[in-house]
Amino acid sequence: MIVAVGLSHKSAPVEVRERLAIPASELRDVLDNLRACPELSEAMVLSTCNRVEVFAAAKLAHDLDGSLATEAVTRMLCERAGPELCARVRDHLFQFADDAAVRHLFRVAASLDSLVVGEPQILGQVKDAFDSACRAGAIGPLLGRAAASALHVAKRVRSETRIGAGTVSISSAAVDLARQIFGNLDGRVVALLGAGDMAEAAAKVLCDEGARLRVVNRSVERAQIVASAFRGKARPWTELQRTLVEADVVISSTAAPHVVLTRALVSGILKARRGRSLFLIDIAVPRDVEPQVNDLENVFLYDIDDLERIAAETMRGRLVEAQDAERIVDEEAHAFGAWQGGLQVTPAIVALRSHLQTVLSAEVDRSLSGKLRQFGPDERKALEAMVTAAVNKLAHTPSTRLKEAAAEGNAAALLESLQTLFDLSWEEPSRDAIPCSQPPCALAADDAPEPPSVRCPRDRSAGAPDAPKEAP
Repeated sequence: MIVAVGLSHKSAPVEVRERLAIPASELRDVLDNLRACPELSEAMVLSTCNRVEVFAAAKLAHDLDGSLATEAVTRMLCERAGPELCARVRDHLFQFADDAAVRHLFRVAASLDSLVVGEPQILGQVKDAFDSACRAGAIGPLLGRAAASALHVAKRVRSETRIGAGTVSISSAAVDLARQIFGNLDGRVVALLGAGDMAEAAAKVLCDEGARLRVVNRSVERAQIVASAFRGKARPWTELQRTLVEADVVISSTAAPHVVLTRALVSGILKARRGRSLFLIDIAVPRDVEPQVNDLENVFLYDIDDLERIAAETMRGRLVEAQDAERIVDEEAHAFGAWQGGLQVTPAIVALRSHLQTVLSAEVDRSLSGKLRQFGPDERKALEAMVTAAVNKLAHTPSTRLKEAAAEGNAAALLESLQTLFDLSWEEPSRDAIPCSQPPCALAADDAPEPPSVRCPRDRSAGAPDAPKEAP
């Protein structure tokens, strides 16, 4: 049984999400800790700016409803958040088991659960999560098949619907917000803090808008790559304050585990700006900008949760396409359920056939040692063939009924009866059934990830949607 536990932009604010965010450098340790849990047999972790989710396979012999596995994952996430935030994290966590967990994974991969429905980056992020779990040895038959199916669902949704038309990403939404503030970005100085994928995506849009780019990064070489590609200027991190004095808009997307723009730092450059308004758009998780910066005069701060209005406008044109996408998810979830049911009953069918073969073969052997001992090799082969045919016929109807019940999710009672009536036992499927060195599903070149999705402005004090603050 597969379980899913986590939180996303739908269930938790950014201040909670950032406490659970798992950087790439810590992902292997988290996967190793999950693998060490006695309640889990497989695990995969998806950590993005909008979600932190764990998909795991329960050890069914001890956890028929997945509750032990769910609690094990919940406990790990709470420990990561720390004792002071544990209770709050529990309040925001969602928990899915069995068909609901699989369906959730499919919807996430297909971008139906994204901040902006149809954004493409999540597909690459799910694949990266799967690949990381494979390298950690945390993938087995259930999650291996589920992840492969999720990627297949996402590709079907992209090819059979227009849900991704008019792509919006975190970076492009940030630029849209800057455009709303100034009306025209031509000639405006926009500083990019960080030179990763999101900064590069923002740089492309800003270049098309005519903005003057300043790319500040701890690795000057990387900053130069981004800046030179989009007619900007690269600067080392030591020139951060100088850049803040010049900029009209700052878009920050570093991978720092702590804030890089504190209230004290920003306050220190305001005098040099001579009253010019400064707009800070923080699209990093964990956040790059200290929230108290927004209290400064002529400073206007927006974080990743402040982009909902822009995302909502894009959403309207995708709702019809989303209905078709949900139909695809339903089809694939049903197919996966049938496969998973077959996986559940296959050991039982094998055990039944083995039992029948053993009983009939023993009776034939007894006859060949007694009344039929005069039979030669040809007659003995004929009896063996007869036993095989009898086993096939006797096992056919029970096998068919078990598979049908499994496809409908009703095999548990039949399996229990089979065990009782024939005194059978069997083991769970081996988790080595799918080798991770050859992932079951690979993405094509045109599936390369793009910047992540976004959400829109809201009032920080009341949590109600609101328009961006206007420059005085």
